[in-house]
Amino acid sequence: MPAYMIVTAKIADREAFIEGYGKRAAALVEQFGGRYLLRAPGAEALEGDFGDGASMVISEWPDKAAVHRFWSSPEYTEAKKLREGIADCQVLVIEAPSLADAYR
Repeated sequence: MPAYMIVTAKIADREAFIEGYGKRAAALVEQFGGRYLLRAPGAEALEGDFGDGASMVISEWPDKAAVHRFWSSPEYTEAKKLREGIADCQVLVIEAPSLADAYR
């Protein structure tokens, strides 16, 4: 079953984030079998205290195991260091039926 990684990020220095972490993470997402469904700034929090004005990223993966291989890889461990001090992130993973199948 497909898995989805959902990231909410409060970014202090957007340019540094995109040029460093963003580019490296994007290459690794592809390398580990994921694909982006959404990458956008300006989230509006309707409830809760995390997320207002944040960037949101949703990626789709073949399964939850693929997300965990990516997340625990030495390559991604190094890439995460590029966001230290410039972004506060909340990261969730969930298995769910394919979004493409949901609209058929």
